[in-house]
Amino acid sequence: MIEDTVRTWVAGWALSRQTPPPFEKPWGLFVEVPGKPAEAGRHVLPEAEESLVRAAAGAVSEPRTWLKAPAEPETVEPWIPDGWVVARDHTGHLMATDLLATNPVAPDGYTVTVEVSGAVTFLRVLDAAGSPAAKGQMAQVGDAVIVDQVMTEEAHRRRGLGGFVMRSLADRAVENGAVLGVLGATDAGRALYETLGWKKHATLAACIYQPLEV
Repeated sequence: MIEDTVRTWVAGWALSRQTPPPFEKPWGLFVEVPGKPAEAGRHVLPEAEESLVRAAAGAVSEPRTWLKAPAEPETVEPWIPDGWVVARDHTGHLMATDLLATNPVAPDGYTVTVEVSGAVTFLRVLDAAGSPAAKGQMAQVGDAVIVDQVMTEEAHRRRGLGGFVMRSLADRAVENGAVLGVLGATDAGRALYETLGWKKHATLAACIYQPLEV
C-alpha cells in the first residue's frame, strides 16, 4: 500500500512541478529537478530498507541531490554515508484520502480562478482587490490526484481559505473521475489536512547530499 502511494505521489509531483518524468532505479525512482538551486534532483524510495537507502545514497555524486523515504529520520540516519545529512526541517508526511465532493463556497469577498494545463489544475483565490490570497494545484494520475503547492498568504490566514482550496480541488477531481487524493505535507499542512479527513500513511524522511568542500 505504501509503495503504491509513494509511486503515485512521485508521478503526480513531477507532473505538478513540470519536471522530467521519474525514471526507475534499482532502489526506486529518480526525478531530475532542473533550474532549482536548492535541489538538483531527488531519489524517492517506495521502501525504506537499509540496503536500498545505502545503494541510492552511494550512487550520488552531485551535491544538492535529495533522498526521500517512507521512514522516520532517526531510522534512516545511520544508513546514509559521509557527505549526507538528514534534513529534519524538511521531514514530511505522506497523506491520502478517499475523495468526496462537498460543493464549497468561497468566503465573502473572495473569488476563484481555475486553469487547466494537461493533467494539472491550478486554483487561485483572489481578494476583493484582485490580489492573490490563496492557491493550490493538483495533478491527476489515473484515478488519483496529487495535491501540491497549497498556500495562503499571511494577510488572509485563519479565514478558512486553505480548507476551501482543498475542498474545491477535491470537487474538481471527483468531476474528473478521481477517487483518491495523495499529498506530501509539512507539519503545518498536516494539521489542516487532518481536519479535512486526510490520513497520514507514513513519515517522509528527507536527506541531502552536501559534501564538505576541500
